Amino acid sequence: MNPYTGLIDGHGDSTKQQQQRHYYLLSELQTLVKDLPSSFQQRLSYNTLSDLALALIDGTVYDIVQGLLDIQHLTEKNLYNQRQKLHCEHQALKQDLVRKHKDALQSCKSHNLALLKSNQQAELEALEIRVKEEQKMMDRKVVAEMDQKVIDQQNTLEKAGVPGFYITTNPQELTMQMNVLELILKLQQKESQSGFL
Repeated sequence: MNPYTGLIDGHGDSTKQQQQRHYYLLSELQTLVKDLPSSFQQRLSYNTLSDLALALIDGTVYDIVQGLLDIQHLTEKNLYNQRQKLHCEHQALKQDLVRKHKDALQSCKSHNLALLKSNQQAELEALEIRVKEEQKMMDRKVVAEMDQKVIDQQNTLEKAGVPGFYITTNPQELTMQMNVLELILKLQQKESQSGFL
C-alpha cells in the first residue's frame, strides 16, 4: 500500500470541499445581490461575485470586516464623546459668563449701566464667535478622522483581496463598496446562524 495515497485523497477532498464552499458562497451572494438596486446589481458581475466568494472561503475576510467595524464604532464613539465634552465646556462657559454678568449688573451704579451692558454684549458675542469656531474645528476633525478610517478600510480590504476595494473618494464607488460590505455582513450573519462559522 502506498503511504501517500491517504494524503493525496485528503488533498482531493480538501479541494472538493473548497469548490463546494465556493459554489455555496457564490449562490448565496447571487441571491443577496437581488436585494440591491438594479444599477449596482449590473456592476456586480458573475466574475466579481465569484472572486468575492473566493475571498470569503476561509473566513478571514469576515474577521477583517468585523475588526474594521469594531474600530469604526470605537472611533465614532470617541469622536462623539469629544464633541459632547466640547459642547458641555461651551455650556459651562456660557453659564459662567451669564452669572458674572448678572453679578456685575447687581453691583453696578446706574450711571455706568449703559457702558456695562455694552461691554457685556461684546463679551457675549466674542464668546459666541469662539464657540462657533471651536465647533467648526471639531466638526472638521470628525470629518477628517472618519475620512481617514474609510481610507484605512479600503486599503485593508484591497490588501485582503476583496474585489471592488481600492482607495477612492468617488461617491458611486464608495456606495458600491458599501454594498459589497453589506453583502459580506449579511452572508456572515447567515453563515453564523446556520452554524457554518
